[in-house]
Amino acid sequence: MAGSIEPVEYKRGKEKFSKLEKAEELSGKLSKQQKENKLMHSVLESDKEIIEEGKLLTESVNQNLSSFVPDLIFKNLVNDYKLAKQLYGEVIIRKLTGYDPGFVEKNIKIPEFREELKKNIEENIKKLKQKDLLNKGGEITDQGLKLSSLILYTEELDKLRIKGLGEKKEKKKDIYGDKKDYVPYKKTRYRDIAVRQSVKTAIRRQHTQLLKEDLRIFERQKKGGISIIYALDASGSMKGEKIGVGKRAGVALAYKVINEKNKVGLIVFGEDVKKIVPPTLDFDDILRSITSIRARAETDIAKTVQKAIELFGASKETKHLILLTDVLPTKGKKPEEETLRAVSIARDQDITISVVGINLDKQGEKLAKRIIEISDGRLYTVKNLEVLDTVILEDYYMV
Repeated sequence: MAGSIEPVEYKRGKEKFSKLEKAEELSGKLSKQQKENKLMHSVLESDKEIIEEGKLLTESVNQNLSSFVPDLIFKNLVNDYKLAKQLYGEVIIRKLTGYDPGFVEKNIKIPEFREELKKNIEENIKKLKQKDLLNKGGEITDQGLKLSSLILYTEELDKLRIKGLGEKKEKKKDIYGDKKDYVPYKKTRYRDIAVRQSVKTAIRRQHTQLLKEDLRIFERQKKGGISIIYALDASGSMKGEKIGVGKRAGVALAYKVINEKNKVGLIVFGEDVKKIVPPTLDFDDILRSITSIRARAETDIAKTVQKAIELFGASKETKHLILLTDVLPTKGKKPEEETLRAVSIARDQDITISVVGINLDKQGEKLAKRIIEISDGRLYTVKNLEVLDTVILEDYYMV
């Protein structure tokens, strides 16, 4: 009897355990969803405190701050304010201390003021932990990143609604499309000249040599859809405001492209390709990936272009890479040669490349011009970071 009862008891116990696991898992998912819904509600209802906390977390990622440690932050502010300002930036200093950075700098030597700063920093970080936006070690949690992404998304869309989202005009003809018909020659790329058809036209007209009026060119028709890859330079020189506006521009691009039923992908690059998202219609996936980007190390554009070729694959869609950077490549034995070689391979795969350069020097601009010449793309030199999102969208409209 004992032998027959034991397996039944074990099986029931296992079933109960399995049901308990599922219940706990469901409870966890519901709890997480409730937290996310609460965050979304707070942001949409313009809860000032939660919005300010979201901005603080967003800026900490842009400044590549790995964790919020009250004692360390206070120590850095007191020991060398100018260095601390470079490390944290004005936004973080203002939001953690509760004072304007200029006021902090003027009064940092006063003992009573130092005590006030220490108290404010500790209390503000404690609040973030209580709301599950930071873990015990002061690192940003998944909940914190979710809030950061919501702030990034809502702020950029509000900004674009004021400026205008713009409109992508559909073109029946397109130089990057498929060869569909022949038309008389007009100023165009040499590669679009239909040699056979031109010769036939000359023979039919009994011309002994090929004349300009005999030339025929391929009329290309735009392909079915569009795939855009946004390649964002996350090298050390992009830290702070530049990476911040680059991320906002990426959010604007993703929103517009996906809203028009086209696909958008992401490549984050520095000394290596750090993060990739293949062209997708999943806006949330792109948004989460953009939110978590941090700037560090050198720049390797060649690897970025190679990765874009891989992500685009053999798709029949119009394929376009937008490359955002502030420096020429520094990684590799011959970085410029390697970059141009990769660009040439990309063009052979029907991929066009546009370069958006932030304050490029003469050497960087020279290389950027070579890239767009080879790839049939466009070059945008940006001095005012506030217009970066508009520039990125403008390039998309030109594809």
